[in-house]
This record gives sequence, C-alpha cells and structure tokens, in this order.
Amino acid sequence: MPDSAPRRSLPIIGQAGGGRSRATCRLRCGDACFHEAPNTSANPYFGDIFSAMVSRRNALRAGAVGAGATAGFAALGGLAAPASAKPGKGWGNPRLRFEGLPPGHSDAVEVPEGYEQEVVISWGDPVLPDAPEFDFDNQTPEAQAKQFGYNCDYVGFLPLDRGHGHGYGHGKGRGRGHRPKRALLYVNHEYTNENLMFRGYSDDTATEEQMRTAIEAHGGSVVEIERVGRSGRWKVAGGERRFNRRITGTTPFELTGPAAGDELLRTEADPSGTEVLGMLNNCSGGTTPWGTFLSGEENFNQYFVNADSAPEDVREKLARYGMRGGEEGRRWNRVDERFDLSKNPNEANRFGWVVEIDPTDPDAKPRKRTMLGRFKHEAANPRITEDGRVAVYMGDDERFDYMYKFVSTKRVRWGSARHNATLLDSGTLYVAKLSGNSPAEEFDGSGELPSDGAFDGVGEWMALCTDTESFVEGMSVAEVLVYTRIAADKAGATKMDRPEDFEPNPVTGKVYCALTNNSAREPGQADEPNPRGPNKHGHILEITEAGNDSGATEFTWDVPIVCGDPDDESTYFAGFDKSKVASISSPDNLTFDEHGNLWISTDGQGKLEINDALHAVPMHGKYKGELKTFATVPVGAECCGPLITEDQKTVFIAPQHPGDGGTAEDPQSTWPYGDFPRPSVVSIWHSRGKDIGS
Repeated sequence: MPDSAPRRSLPIIGQAGGGRSRATCRLRCGDACFHEAPNTSANPYFGDIFSAMVSRRNALRAGAVGAGATAGFAALGGLAAPASAKPGKGWGNPRLRFEGLPPGHSDAVEVPEGYEQEVVISWGDPVLPDAPEFDFDNQTPEAQAKQFGYNCDYVGFLPLDRGHGHGYGHGKGRGRGHRPKRALLYVNHEYTNENLMFRGYSDDTATEEQMRTAIEAHGGSVVEIERVGRSGRWKVAGGERRFNRRITGTTPFELTGPAAGDELLRTEADPSGTEVLGMLNNCSGGTTPWGTFLSGEENFNQYFVNADSAPEDVREKLARYGMRGGEEGRRWNRVDERFDLSKNPNEANRFGWVVEIDPTDPDAKPRKRTMLGRFKHEAANPRITEDGRVAVYMGDDERFDYMYKFVSTKRVRWGSARHNATLLDSGTLYVAKLSGNSPAEEFDGSGELPSDGAFDGVGEWMALCTDTESFVEGMSVAEVLVYTRIAADKAGATKMDRPEDFEPNPVTGKVYCALTNNSAREPGQADEPNPRGPNKHGHILEITEAGNDSGATEFTWDVPIVCGDPDDESTYFAGFDKSKVASISSPDNLTFDEHGNLWISTDGQGKLEINDALHAVPMHGKYKGELKTFATVPVGAECCGPLITEDQKTVFIAPQHPGDGGTAEDPQSTWPYGDFPRPSVVSIWHSRGKDIGS
C-alpha cells in the first residue's frame, strides 16, 4: 500500500488540553484536562531526602546473586537484562548517524534522507479471512469485527520463523544475525472518533449500528506480516494467515489473579466475577519474555454514564477514577446497559487492567491480570530480575498520579507455557515514592536547575500488597487491586506529571519513564522529580535500581531531559548544547535500539505548532542529550508505537487520529490515500539496508 497522500501543507488544528485538539480530548480521555484531577489526596509533592527510606514489607526483596544468574536472559524480545559490571556492546559513545528532520507541518509521514517508509495496514483493512473489503459509507459492526480497528497505539512484533510461542526469548535463534521473514504484528485500537468514521455523525442522533460498529472498532488486531526481500520493509502476509485475530469491545475476557471472582467484580450478567466482555481504550503495552503481549486499558472511565446516580457508597470511588456526572459522551448505554453505572456500578471495576494476549493461539481468551492493579494503564513493560523472576513497570496516565511496579513470586521457566501463564497472578505490587536531594525552596516551577546542577534523588518501591496479604490499612487484597489509586493515596506515593510508558535500556540497565505533561501543576507544586509548574511539555525520568536489579525496592533517579523548545530556558537536554537539539513536547511512548539510544514518540507537539514526531537521543556517552527528529507524522496525528525490530532493520510507527479535529465532511487530513484519514501502521527502513539510526 503506497503512501500516496499528496504532500500538501495543512494548518495546525487548534489545540486544547495537553496539546491535542478538543475532539481528541473528548473522545480519547473524556476531557480529562478540563476537569479537576481525580487525585485530591494530601500526598506531598516533595519528600525530604532525610526522611526515613525504610522499605515497607520488604521481606520479598530480591537477594544479591551473582551475575551468572542472568546469563540466559539478556535483552530478550525487546527486554533488557540487568547491566553487568562490564560495559556491554554499544556502551561507548553511541551517536545517531542520520540528519535530523526539521519540524513537521505536512500531511505526510516524513523520514530522513536515505530512508523509505510505507503503510503496512490501515483502519478497515481485512484481518480475518472472511472479512469484506472496507466500505466507508456502508460500515457494519459485523464487518468491523473482522477488519483492522480504528486508531492504533502499541505495536508488538513476534517473529514466526525462529520458533514461536511460549519459548520466545529463551535465546534460541536470538541474535543480530537473525533476520525473520514472517512475524506477527499486534496493534492496540485505542479509541474511536465517530466524527471521522461516519458522515453526519452526532452523539444525539447516532444509530445503534454506528455505536455497535464503534464498539467493535476498539480492542486490538493480530496480523501476520512478511518481509519484502531482504529489506526492512514489511507487508501483510499472503497465504493462510492462521494466527490473524480481531479482539474487540465484545470479545470474552477472563479475569485472573487475586481479585477475580471478588464481589467488587460481580455483575448481574456475570455473577462469577470472572468473565468480561471487551477491552477499552487500550493504549501502549509490552512484550513478555515468553512471547505474549501485554496491553494496558487506559481512559476507560469515559465510556460509562450516570456516575452521579450510582449507589452513594461507590460514588467517591468512581470519582477517583474520573467518573462523574450524568448521561453524556458516547452514551453506549443506549445499546448496552452495562455502561450505565446507575444500573451496573461494578461494571466499571472490570476495566482498567493489564491484559495478556497469546498471539499464537487465536482461540484463547485474553486475560485481565488483576494482580497488576487497576488504574489508567498507559503501558506494561517487563524485565527479568537478577534471580529470574519478572518485573512489570507501569504508569498511571493521569495528572498527579503514580508509577507502579509488579514483581512475580515465581521464576520464568523457558518453554513451559502452562507455568509462564501463571507468572502475573502472584507476586508483589509496588508504588513509587521519590525524594529529591536539593532544598525544596530551589524549585519555583521555572525548571531552573538546582544549585547542585542536577534534578536527582532517591526513591523506593513501596509494597501495596502481595497476592495473599494487603499492606494498606483497612483494605483487603481485592480492594487494593480494584481501587489501586486509593491504596496508593494511603501509602503516600509521589504525585507525578502523567507517567506513561516505561522502557529499560538494554545497554545500561537503567529504566526510563515518559512523563507527558501537566499544565495543572502550579509553580508552588513543583518539586525535584517534577521541576516545572505548569509543565506544558513533559520530561523523561531515569531510574537506576539497586544493583541494576528489577527485583530491588530502592533506586536512585534523575531527570535527564526536560522537554520543550530548546530556546526556552526551562528546557534541559542532559547538559548537551541546546543549539544542536530538536524541539520536543509531550513524550509518550518509548523504545531503545541495541546501542542504548532512546526513541521517543510524542502526543501533543501542537503546543509548539508542529506535528507530532519520533525523536531519538543517546542516553550515555559524550553525545548524551543530542536529540534528533527521525520521523514526523501527518497533520493532527499522534506518533504511536514505536518499535525497532531486533535485527535493527525496521522501525514501526503507528500514526493515529490523523486529521484530528475535522469531520468526515470536512477532513483536515487525507493521509494516507488521498481521500479520508485512516489511522495506520507504517514501516520505515534504510534504502541501503543499514541499521535504523546508525
């Protein structure tokens, strides 16, 4: 499918909230930025470094073990093993060897000189064998349930021709020399924009068929793809494609873990509290070492109505998750009353989880893993601990909310599908508390560096519960997992500026979190981990856990990048010369290449009056902080993904909601085919077969 959109320059659509259009704010997150932040706890914005940093309930802390314990777990499937004492490959002075792009304004995907790009798959393209061809003016829920869904966020990639399934990541066939020919592409379909999907759409007059079509357009897709020759270009595979699958807003899911079956998850339709229909607003995710995909349900609150008419004893809990008011928004309750909280208040508790999907078994129920807590999950990225367990890092994408980590009780067992399917159901759920090492009065919201020249400090992962014991007074294990935000409030977690994606560095072992923005943070609420108020453009947090072990409960941290226009005095790029770096705003999704360069996709650069983009920046060595723009996306689109294949030959991005702010009658974008906007996945490769970025 060639990118045939005319390369015309279109005006930037008026921005609102976090830099998106008002339409995206309403449809993606229910106008979260225009309401009071749900976190009204009295948790301090700044902790004194001299306060006691005593771990709570740290009996399960990983013990110190020799480096040999991780020898089989190195950088598997996009994961990072803990860094060893000796620098690994790529440790020296990595530098990005492409000429950075200027800020984007066109209605196209732009890439550097020497690179090529092409659409792999778009909204409406057939996924299942009996799917009809896409017909914009004759959409049905039955057709959409078999076609690629609307919008595309997280992109996962699983090679098929080196042995697939639950042994993924055990090291067999793994290496730079391996160049897969076929793979499974997994994509989240985060949310729908009905104004761009249907002509003449209105919430007040929406038909039952339009609403049911939108429900089926949510979820995710598993699509078999194949390499074109020996290049880094990929296309939808021909042939049987037996793994292809559509997961939608009505697909049956299994609830697992300690909260499954609890009365808080039971409804009249499901008195067992163990089966849910659909997943909603799935944003980013991660790939497990055993070859499954993790997908985070994010702004699920916006799909429910009549919170103010719910039973009085649950209204405060609903409000903590952003559910207030009467019947407004999508009003799917007109076709399915489970979205009406006055009738089904527990239905909301069945969303906001991390979902695990086995892409090699199209008939298996996806599982909502309650042990990983319930909040607005942006992502869930795993990493192996020193002693072979799995840690999963998670951010709650809300202003003033928290960072979380789960560590399993059991160890990964390579090749054992049955065993590995239980890993995410038992362990410990933690929330982060950070303390700075500079006086609080040095932070006035301006973003100026403190007198010691760095935003840095220490932190701890505070245990909220295990699968058998709660550490939060007055809350059971099930209550901690269903009302995780409330448990974290009580634990005194640190309020952050919309923590989104986490990603471990395969070279240094450090872990990075994208803090997207927070314009609601007042100057007096600035602190060392969140040094600007208001924070319009976001920043990057770097975490170094004790012993570089993901099982540790103590860490140090620093802020290497404070985003924005480099000409703005409040920005910071790890001390690199700011006259030589690109502008960046609202960091969202992260990935790494094998040299330890951080790749950052953005969601909200409209505040800088430029299109969203994919940027890259070295995170160690003398070029640390030299941020360059690698790709820009069409007008109104957010740059999602990104994913670099392990052979380093392809980077996938997923531009979603192109033409944001327009309508089907008046599209603000015609990408990618020159007619109406279609969210799509794009592959980018070097025309001479070189590694991405090198």
